[in-house]
Amino acid sequence: MTFEEIKNLDEQYVIHAYSRFPVAIDRGQGAVLWDVNGKEYIDFTAGIGVTSLGYADEGWMKAVTEQAAKLSHISNLFYTEPYAKVAQKLCVPTGMSNVMFSNSGAEANEAMIKLARKWSFDQYGKGRGTVITLRNSFHGRTITTLAATGQDKFHDYFFPFTEGFRYADANDIDSLEGVAGHDVCAVMMELIQGEGGVLPLDQEYVHKVADLCEKRDWLLLIDEVQTGIGRTGALFAFQQYDIQPDAVSFAKGIAGGLPFGGVMSGEKCRDVFTPGTHGTTFGGNPIAAAASCYVLDQLDAPFLAQVREKGDYLRAQVEELELPCLGKTRGMGLMIGVEVNEGWTNRELAGRLIESGLLVLTAGPGLRFLPPLTITQEEMDRGLSILKGTLG
Repeated sequence: MTFEEIKNLDEQYVIHAYSRFPVAIDRGQGAVLWDVNGKEYIDFTAGIGVTSLGYADEGWMKAVTEQAAKLSHISNLFYTEPYAKVAQKLCVPTGMSNVMFSNSGAEANEAMIKLARKWSFDQYGKGRGTVITLRNSFHGRTITTLAATGQDKFHDYFFPFTEGFRYADANDIDSLEGVAGHDVCAVMMELIQGEGGVLPLDQEYVHKVADLCEKRDWLLLIDEVQTGIGRTGALFAFQQYDIQPDAVSFAKGIAGGLPFGGVMSGEKCRDVFTPGTHGTTFGGNPIAAAASCYVLDQLDAPFLAQVREKGDYLRAQVEELELPCLGKTRGMGLMIGVEVNEGWTNRELAGRLIESGLLVLTAGPGLRFLPPLTITQEEMDRGLSILKGTLG
C-alpha cells in the first residue's frame, strides 16, 4: 500500500489518540528502517525502547518462529517452559525472588501497586494503602497508573481517578518526608524519569529513600519499564544505584518487539499474590517468553559494557557538535536526553530530523534517544551526520 492509502485507512477507521509523523514504516534491519516509499531512516527510537536488539535479528526470529510452530498460547492454568526460564533469567542476576508476568508496562505497574497494597493489608490491615510517587514521573495510561503519575497534565478528563497517591519532589528527601503519613505503604519511582525528560535521580537521594523505606517499613517500588533490560548499561538501573528494591516492574525491551512485561518481587513480597488475587490472560505468553529468553541471553557483561560505551560516545559527539538548538545531554547508557535551547521546540526539531532520515523521540521539553542496544558504530555515525546536517 502507498503512504496515502495507509493514511486514509487510519483516518477512516483508527481512533486518533496519537499525533503521528507523516511516515509509514515498512521494514527494518539492525538500526535502519525503510518506509513504504523506500526511504531510509536511522532509528534512534527503537519503538520507544522496545526493539532492544534492532530489527530482523536472526536469532530472535528463530526463537519466535520455532516457538510459534510449537505452542502459541495456553492459559496460565498450565505450566510451560518459556515463562519459567524467563523468570529464572531475571531473578538469578538481580537477587529478586519471583516474577509475575503481564503484557505491558502499565499493567506491570498496576500489578506492582496491587502487590504493595496487599502486602500492607496482610501486614497492617486496612488504612495503609497510599503510595508516594515523584513529581514529573510517568507510570502509565490506565486510570490507576495515571493517578500514580506525578504530572498535572495527565490528571484530567478521566475522573474519578484512583485514590491513594501523593507526590514528592525528586531529589528532595524533605519533600518526601513532608507528604508521609501513617497511611503510606510504599514509595514508587523511576530511577531515570523517562517521559519527564530523561532525568536521572541523584545516587545519594535514592539511598536516602531506600533507608527511609526500611525505617518506616514501606516497600521500595522501582519502575524499570523504560530503564530495564540493558537500556542503561546494566540489566536493570537499580543495580547501578546499588539498592535492592522490594519490587521492580519491567516491559518494553524484554521481548525485543513483542508485548511482554511483569513485576519482580523481593523476598519480602514473595508470597503476597496468591491464586485468584491477580492474573492476566496473556501474561507469560510462550512466544513472547521465548523471545525474552533470547533477548536476556544476549545481555552478558561484554554486551552491557558496549551499551555504556555507545551511550558515552553518542553523548560526547552530540555535545561536540555544539548545535545552536541543542544543549547538554544527560542519561545512562543508551537512554539519552538532549536539552532543546530556547527558541526551538522539541516537536519541531524531531519533525525536521525525521524528514531528514533520523528517527528521534521527545521527552519533557527535550529530545530523547533510545536506539537499539545493538546499534553499530556506522549506524551511530550516520545518525550523527544527519543530526549535524539538519540542525547545524
